[in-house]
Amino acid sequence: EVKLVESGGGLVQPGESLRLSCETAGFAFSSQGMSWVRQAPGNGLEWVARTSNRGTNIYYAESVKGRFTISQEGSENTVYLQMNSLKPEDTGMYYCTTVHEAALQAIGMITPSSGSTWGQGTQVTVSS
Repeated sequence: EVKLVESGGGLVQPGESLRLSCETAGFAFSSQGMSWVRQAPGNGLEWVARTSNRGTNIYYAESVKGRFTISQEGSENTVYLQMNSLKPEDTGMYYCTTVHEAALQAIGMITPSSGSTWGQGTQVTVSS
């Protein structure tokens, strides 16, 4: 059974940090690139960051570049998102998924509820 469990979200003030974790099971994590995607209230899903399976190719959305760091720990089947200097516009539900399914979602072919490698998400709220 494929499982992805995101955690680490919470309520923080602007400028603070959070570290999100995504524990996975049931698929070949070590051969997959992973992505983080978020959804702000009332908005569509927005891609945030992705890493190749060995961490050699990492990309970020312009809105988070320089503040967020994605990493993948193969021995733990876990992908992380370190978020520093958080802003109110970072508020949203954060999901991890494979690079492949993030791409499918981006072109409207799947949603987090219809995809096969999505968790329930973790809520991040940045507010003073």
